[in-house]
Amino acid sequence: MHEEVKHPCVQHKLALIRNEDTGHKKFRELATEITMFLCYEALKNVRLKKIEVQTPVAKAQCHVIDEDIVVVPILRAGVGMLDGILGLIPTARVGFVGMYRDEKTKEPVSYYHRLPPQTDGGVCIVIDPMLATGGSTVATLDLLKDKGATTIIVVCIVTCPEGLKKVEQAHPDVVVYTAAIDAHLNERKYIVPGLGDAGDRLFGTS
Repeated sequence: MHEEVKHPCVQHKLALIRNEDTGHKKFRELATEITMFLCYEALKNVRLKKIEVQTPVAKAQCHVIDEDIVVVPILRAGVGMLDGILGLIPTARVGFVGMYRDEKTKEPVSYYHRLPPQTDGGVCIVIDPMLATGGSTVATLDLLKDKGATTIIVVCIVTCPEGLKKVEQAHPDVVVYTAAIDAHLNERKYIVPGLGDAGDRLFGTS
């Protein structure tokens, strides 16, 4: 299952972040802003509880989030989206999963993971700017479920039909939120038109 967020503000910022002339500073800022919009939508169904708050005038019946939220960026590019979601939920715990794509096989290789105990029973939000082949995402979802996660959401900026199909076939219970579903993968397994190499553009590397 997936949801493409077509809010005008998201689409406007998507046009800016796609532009090859956008430098790494602005790219990071846009990634943060787009992530906030996407996560705002992705978190619309989290559980709430009622509380009573004393305002300067009277008592008010209010609601607060009643879920343990665990954010899991896929290293390294996922780190570029972390500030965006922590801006919405600063109390969220953060785990990290390190994956890289073998340039010959195009398959994901895991090299690191560190997850908080709230992975079991909390709401896990996996973040990565690009969901391309889907391999790294599926491997991360496999790992999280092995650790006890039952409610998982994926948030990416750009994806494509091939990646969505792979994730949905392997984990049909996981919802993917994205700003764009692009045309296809090229022979190098890059999303077309995509963003280029999101990690390099985030951190000014090559």
